[in-house]
Amino acid sequence: MRSVLILVTVFVLLAGLGPMLAPYDPTAINIPKRLSGPSAEFLLGTDAMGRDVLSRLLHGARWSLGLAFLISVISLVIGTTIGLVAALGGRLADWVMMRATDTFLAFPELVAAIVIAGLMGAGTWSLIFALSVTGWMRYARVARGIGLSVQSRGYVVQAQLADMPGWSIARWHYLPSLIPSLTVVWTGMFARAILGISALGFLGFGVQPPNPEWGSMLLDARVHLRSTPLQMVWPGLAVVICVLAINLTGDALRDALAERDRHE
Repeated sequence: MRSVLILVTVFVLLAGLGPMLAPYDPTAINIPKRLSGPSAEFLLGTDAMGRDVLSRLLHGARWSLGLAFLISVISLVIGTTIGLVAALGGRLADWVMMRATDTFLAFPELVAAIVIAGLMGAGTWSLIFALSVTGWMRYARVARGIGLSVQSRGYVVQAQLADMPGWSIARWHYLPSLIPSLTVVWTGMFARAILGISALGFLGFGVQPPNPEWGSMLLDARVHLRSTPLQMVWPGLAVVICVLAINLTGDALRDALAERDRHE
């Protein structure tokens, strides 16, 4: 667990401090040095435009992790709101919200995101919208389930009898019960957002050149896969290791919460 947390911390620091650690300008073109292998000058080599791969990876961490964080937070807010409305709004609201959730769940998230991004056009904002719209459903289900279980507890009933406003009840009685479970869900969705950003970037719908992003780096490198396969290895490893570390962190959080519940 400690090693996983260290790894996640490293990626977070790279996202924040990566541009300051990068040895070169990630967009600087150097044609004479194009497709160079790893060396003392370029530790991970250069791409087809002669740009330093290490610098692009470090700058790309800000795009990949930063956008994934933003998308997962937007999805969390949307899903939690819908789930609480379903739990607290009565049978009609519950039916409407859950049928909408089931409808969105019927479509594969990545396929739906690709369709939405394709209709809106390539770009960062269409990427954010597409992945946010297709990523809130699990939050809604968890929030609804916990909301329904909390609704019958004594302190909630007393608050309702005291005519406490609904938003106040949700803030002080529902959200504290939701936070642990939603945190576990959020870690998994954060990792899925990174994969989604990379997938859309690889298909050309994500962050546009010359901005470096791990998925777009894979797209640029695929043409030279046979001659310089390392061009695809580095951004691919960054995605895999980052997603694996975040998923392991989520598993550890889930186990810790389960252990706490057993002792309570």
